Amino acid sequence: MNDFVAFQMWKPFRQRLIKSHTFYFEQARQRLLSRFENIDTEAEQEMDDWLTETSHMFDPDRDDPADSYEAATDVGIEFYELLTEMRDRTRLSVIAGMFHEWDKQLRDWLCSEIMRWHSGEILRQRVWSVDFTKIMDLLEAFGWEIRKTTYHQNLDGCRVLVNVYKHGDGKSFQDLRAYYPRYIEVPCSDPAHLEWSRGLADYTNLKVTVQDIEAISDAIVTFWESVPENVYVSQVINLPSWFEVALHKDIELRNRETSA
Repeated sequence: MNDFVAFQMWKPFRQRLIKSHTFYFEQARQRLLSRFENIDTEAEQEMDDWLTETSHMFDPDRDDPADSYEAATDVGIEFYELLTEMRDRTRLSVIAGMFHEWDKQLRDWLCSEIMRWHSGEILRQRVWSVDFTKIMDLLEAFGWEIRKTTYHQNLDGCRVLVNVYKHGDGKSFQDLRAYYPRYIEVPCSDPAHLEWSRGLADYTNLKVTVQDIEAISDAIVTFWESVPENVYVSQVINLPSWFEVALHKDIELRNRETSA
C-alpha cells in the first residue's frame, strides 16, 4: 500500500481549537474565578450587616456587647466557609469543563481523520469509548512520546482529579493520593505529621488553586500545539491492540456484507 497521511492537523483547525479553549479559560477566569478574590472582605461585611440588622434587638441594660460580636463572628465564619466551598466547587467545575471539552475534541478529531481512509462503526465507537490511557497509547503509536512531556502529566493529573470530583471515593482517589497529592488538602499541615495527615484526607479534601487551573489550561494549549501536522501510515508503529481488533472487525464485517 502506498504511504499516505493517516492523521492530519490542519493549521486553521489547530488555531480554532486553541482559540476556543483560550476563550473558555479567559471568560471563566473573568466571570467566575475572579468573583471569589475578596471572600475575606465579604465575610467581614456579612458580620457588619448582621450586627446592623440585629442592632434594634440589643438591650444595653440586659445584653452583653461581647455576645453580639461573638454571634456576628460565627455568622462571618459560616459565610466564609460557605463561600470557600462554593469557590472550590467552581474551580473544579471549570477544570472539569476544560478537560471534558478537550477530551471530546481530541476523540472527534481522531474519528474524523480515521473516517477519511476507513469506514466502519466499530472502530469509531471504540475511539469514543476507550479510556484516556488507551487514547494516549494510540498517540504514542504516532511516534509521539507524549507521556514524557510535562503537559501530559498535567493532563493526566487533571483526568484523575476530574474523576474524583465526579465519582468521589474509589480507585481514582487512590491514584490521586499516590501520583498527584498536590490536589489534596491535608487536614494538618505540620511537617512532622504530614504523612499521617494525608492518610486522614478523603475525596472531599480536593483543593485546586487558580495557578493549578492555569497550568492545566496551558497544558491543553501546548498539547494542541504539539500535535504532529502530518502522521503518515509508515510512521505509525505498534498500534494498540484495541485499535487493531476494532479495525479488523470493521473489515471483516464489510467483507461479509460485500460477499452476501
